Amino acid sequence: MAVIAAPTRGALASLRARAARIAEFVTTPVLPSDYLDMISPLRASADLRGRIEEVLPETPDAATLVITPGRGWRGHVPGQYVRIGVDVDGVRQWRAYSLTSRANRADGRISITVKAMPDGVVSNYLVRRVRPGTLIQLDQAKGDFTLPSPLPGKALFLTAGSGITPVMGMLRNAVTELDDVVVVHSAPRSSDVIFADELRRLAASGQIRLVERHTDVEGMLDLAELDGIVADWAERETWACGPTGLLDAAEQRWSDVGVVDRLHTERFRPSVIVTGQGGQVTFSKTDTTVDADGSTPLLDTGERAGVLMPSGCRMGICFGCVAPLRDGAVRDLRNGEITMAAPGDGVLIQTCVSAAAGTCDIEL
Repeated sequence: MAVIAAPTRGALASLRARAARIAEFVTTPVLPSDYLDMISPLRASADLRGRIEEVLPETPDAATLVITPGRGWRGHVPGQYVRIGVDVDGVRQWRAYSLTSRANRADGRISITVKAMPDGVVSNYLVRRVRPGTLIQLDQAKGDFTLPSPLPGKALFLTAGSGITPVMGMLRNAVTELDDVVVVHSAPRSSDVIFADELRRLAASGQIRLVERHTDVEGMLDLAELDGIVADWAERETWACGPTGLLDAAEQRWSDVGVVDRLHTERFRPSVIVTGQGGQVTFSKTDTTVDADGSTPLLDTGERAGVLMPSGCRMGICFGCVAPLRDGAVRDLRNGEITMAAPGDGVLIQTCVSAAAGTCDIEL
């Protein structure tokens, strides 16, 4: 009887590698990893994604999205935010939203709470149109609008509108450990208070003192009124989040009293990007700015302007040309999809298959 030797570990590895190369060859330009993305989009080795599991109404124009993050998610600190990427009518849009869930939930899920703005493309989509099961892109949690360790003896949260969202993330995680908490929150009407029932339950149980300001009835909050609302406000560690006017006034008030070091603010950055066919392209590292049409790859645009551009296959396959889009909009020449970014978003693009779709800034 012939004896057939079992393949060695090295031979098995070689066979697997050859099989992978063959599979890649016969499936190009769709690689095996692309099929895995379809079968298991939340796997650890994939780009970080999330799946929307629930859309829970909070007010007529706000909703909480419960999300299962991919296995690469590293968790968050209460008060931080996460950037999400969603495709709205064929355009990839990135926005940042505060995390409102408890950290380390048993089911591993996270949540963001979104308020639909009048002209908000993404916020209206997420509040009114998105459905459970939708896959989104995720970034890791960021931000330092968080509680310190040890916790302060007395805390004040000064919020308006959707500015309550990072604060609710903090309260859900630490309210039982905070000894003295005052929440001063402004909203147009009682029905517009996001998390109203939960906040009022916390107040009824004595865990927080809640001061609601319904601005349609009572007018805007003047911070000169704080002395009559929270007499010891200047002694408290304060977290403020809301519209620019509120935060500017808070910084001035705290500065006037000499306690600005006790004030922590979080500003929501509006981002309006105008798209079109072509535009002015800046390569920021080399301080080069050129005009580009809407059909020439940014790789070619940069090379013609004398910018040293990383490249590889020049076909959108090898990802050797990837660069950060610091600001603006680009169009994928393969499918027409538009990707937008604002400063700090950290969006990466393939310059060999992307063209200017308006003014844009490439970090090269």
